[in-house]
Amino acid sequence: QVQLVESGGGLVQAGGSLKLSCAASGSVFSIDSMGWYRQAPGKQRELVATITSGGSTNYADSVKGRFTVSRYNAKNTVYLQMDSLKPEDTAVYYCQFDMRFSSWSDRMSYWGKGTRVTVSS
Repeated sequence: QVQLVESGGGLVQAGGSLKLSCAASGSVFSIDSMGWYRQAPGKQRELVATITSGGSTNYADSVKGRFTVSRYNAKNTVYLQMDSLKPEDTAVYYCQFDMRFSSWSDRMSYWGKGTRVTVSS
């Protein structure tokens, strides 16, 4: 059974940096898009950044210029480098992969369990 395991969350002061990682365990044929989402207390989950298998990226306006998403395909891993963090970035961050388990299988969406990021002012 494939699982997504996130790491790298924690407590940081405003202006600081954190780097999140998310790796898929188990056997995977291919991973199409990878992404990061976040959910702040009392708010809906929102997109932070995505990256396609070809390396095209997309960012929420609120994080453009501060966050960088990247992927290391050989390790089925996606990263989120977060710089110039603000208190409003405080949330639980979730990774999401669209994966295939064979050349003929449908694409399936998997989510991690989340990692908490707290930015103090």
